[in-house]
Amino acid sequence: MPTLKSTRLDGKAVVVTGATQGIGEAVALACAEAGAAGVCLGGRDAERGAAVAARIEAMGCAALFARGDLAAEDDCRALVRAAASRFGILHGLVNAAGLTDRGTLEDTTTAQWDRLFAVNVRAPFVLMQEFARVARVNGTAGSIVNISSRSSMAGPPFLMAYAASKGALVTLTRNSAHALRKRRIRVNAINVGWTDTPGEHEIRRREGQAPGWNERAGALLPFGRLLDTGDVSTLVAYLLSDASAMMTGSIIDFDQNVIGAYGADVHPPI
Repeated sequence: MPTLKSTRLDGKAVVVTGATQGIGEAVALACAEAGAAGVCLGGRDAERGAAVAARIEAMGCAALFARGDLAAEDDCRALVRAAASRFGILHGLVNAAGLTDRGTLEDTTTAQWDRLFAVNVRAPFVLMQEFARVARVNGTAGSIVNISSRSSMAGPPFLMAYAASKGALVTLTRNSAHALRKRRIRVNAINVGWTDTPGEHEIRRREGQAPGWNERAGALLPFGRLLDTGDVSTLVAYLLSDASAMMTGSIIDFDQNVIGAYGADVHPPI
């Protein structure tokens, strides 16, 4: 009889981008809690990176912080290479970093468009490419998880370039899953709904919203709260684990509204 598959990550080494705050930080910590042997943290804030790395090492998991800007191709490649150099075999990659700059069709600049696509699409492409090359050398399988958004379906007008970039990431996910499936490298994505993150708090602060906006907004939603980073990191850990060994090319709509249903609540994404 089939048995319940383990969601543990014992012995696995994982690379996580955007790992100094928000979803990326939660994912890195979840990997350590699930027994990962090593986690490579990608980010721009060296102080935050050192702090997260220290928390991971206190959990008995090896940690490496690699500072870099994902808008730079060389920094993307250096991140995966640093992880491979430290841990040898890599088993997972989580593309959690992303920009959420506001802008409509009429006021988004080409520079803003290019920056969003560089970080939200080109960086995952380069990181996945480098991860696949390392896996080929070692002859290993693996799991890649891309953090997308419910806005990949269309998104609100004020997130035009962001929505377009996440739509591109979804297509990149499916195409890469098809290309890598015979090598047993799985590629899945999560269309995350409105999530309570430090980045979202900063956006709300700049917009002049009073503290407690997240509780007020959550009270109006079906399940009474926003998603939190623990919700997302738990799903990511599952997708990295052998429990999801038969999943690839899946785009998971992770939201408390049914995306596409008539009359669904409209709210900004992460």
